[in-house]
Amino acid sequence: MERRLGMQHRYPRNVGVKYMLAGGSVIAALGLLMDFRGLIPNFGAATERCQEIVQAKSVLSREQLAQLLSVPEGSNRNQLRQIMNAPYCRLSNLEVRAGVTAQREAYPLAFDPQTWFVVLYEGDQYIGYSFSFRR
Repeated sequence: MERRLGMQHRYPRNVGVKYMLAGGSVIAALGLLMDFRGLIPNFGAATERCQEIVQAKSVLSREQLAQLLSVPEGSNRNQLRQIMNAPYCRLSNLEVRAGVTAQREAYPLAFDPQTWFVVLYEGDQYIGYSFSFRR
């Protein structure tokens, strides 16, 4: 009769790593299958209409768009105005953060007029952008 007191059964060290990889893979697969569209605010939703037409012929060229995408958030509205003209229209304001109203301006893309570049401001501070697909 063997005496098993004090003996511990040990798994190989790499078994724990295999379980972690398998668990992580399952979580990643679930993340890919989930629909996060309802959780992420889209401040350029295609269902919204212009509240005010500002410049009916205003569009953004590819060059302007490339420059705008490099402007850091937190920049002053005037920095963006140096790159682009007046917006095509203003969309309704929204509250992105509690108690803070944000203004949105829309610019159709010259190379794809059904896609709008929507710029979001809090006061005179640029806080982000979105694309609105109007098909």
